[in-house]
Amino acid sequence: MATVVLVGTLDTKGAEYAWLRERVRELGCDTVLVDVGVGPSEVTADVTAEEVAEAGGASLQALRDAGDRGAAVTAMGEGAAVVLAALDRVDAVLAVGGSGGSSIAARAVRDLPIGLPKLIVSTMASGDVSPYVGAKDVTLTYSVVDIAGLNRLSRLILGNAAAAAAGMAKAHAVPEPAPDERPLVAASMFGVTTPAVDAARERLDELGYEVLVFHATGAGGRALEGLVESGLLAGVLDLTTTELADDLVGGVLSAGPDRLTAAGRHGVPQVVAPGALDMVNFGPRGTVPERFGQRMLYVHNPTVTLMRTTAEEMGELGRRMAAKLAAATGPTALFVPLKGVSALDAPGMPFHDPVADVACFMALEDVAEAEMLDMHINDPEFGRAMADRLHRLISEGAQ
Repeated sequence: MATVVLVGTLDTKGAEYAWLRERVRELGCDTVLVDVGVGPSEVTADVTAEEVAEAGGASLQALRDAGDRGAAVTAMGEGAAVVLAALDRVDAVLAVGGSGGSSIAARAVRDLPIGLPKLIVSTMASGDVSPYVGAKDVTLTYSVVDIAGLNRLSRLILGNAAAAAAGMAKAHAVPEPAPDERPLVAASMFGVTTPAVDAARERLDELGYEVLVFHATGAGGRALEGLVESGLLAGVLDLTTTELADDLVGGVLSAGPDRLTAAGRHGVPQVVAPGALDMVNFGPRGTVPERFGQRMLYVHNPTVTLMRTTAEEMGELGRRMAAKLAAATGPTALFVPLKGVSALDAPGMPFHDPVADVACFMALEDVAEAEMLDMHINDPEFGRAMADRLHRLISEGAQ
């Protein structure tokens, strides 16, 4: 039978978790209730708060005596992660809570494998949820009302969450088909580089690889870097490095300063291009910082506004990319499309600026294994050439 693990602060949410446990059982799943609260509770847990605290390297009594909520949240989150990793069976994890409970639950599920259902009902789910999701497949549901007792509205929302968790757990419990044994390759893509990635992906498929495509939205880049860290990838086709521009200039889709470092650090073969470095991402037009009011802006859609990077910024991006690639410990190649780095950076398009592009390209000229191609990035031949080079680097490394 599928098992749903409930992770909750039973000292403050005991009634809600007792109700959720019964609802999940009615839906045909076993439950394991893990208490991550610091205070006393009248609800009996399968894994007690004392056990969770000890797993996190703390004493429950000491946490109570200290009265430091932040320290308690950290310790119980760490302990819950250890507890979940040690359970014999986990087919889904369900948690409900406010900021503290959501933080504990987010830490608890962070190390669980991608594909294992993770659902958090949170009062924090209507704002910036990146601290809770990170680079994992965590599903968040906004609680609408505070999770403070059961009422006609909270029962609807918590009931939906219980049904979702039970359904996902049952699906997860079904034996998986034999895994695809083709080597895994990660690729980075944006809407403005889609034709190039499609061409590369089709070529890599012909060559016998399974390609995982990551949307370069900040979270996508972090997920790609995290997958490299996992050791599952045979290679990386990092065609769309636009997140570097957001990190430099202050856009909303930065993947952080460590973007474009994991493959080099771990010696994973990589082929890289300056895809979409011509743009920095912001939200709706009205959210663009006032200091950028005179810059070249393009409203991509009602929720996304793009800003053209300047020659100075492009030069710095080229230098940063060159430094990251020079530090790589494994096979690395760079492909530079001299006729433009995105769909918007082509003759007649709003971001066409050869002077700015050249500033970047000049900084990349001295990169070892650099290919300066007289093509636009979305020419099919460009994507296929990157794919062929990655295949060669992977094959040479396997010999």
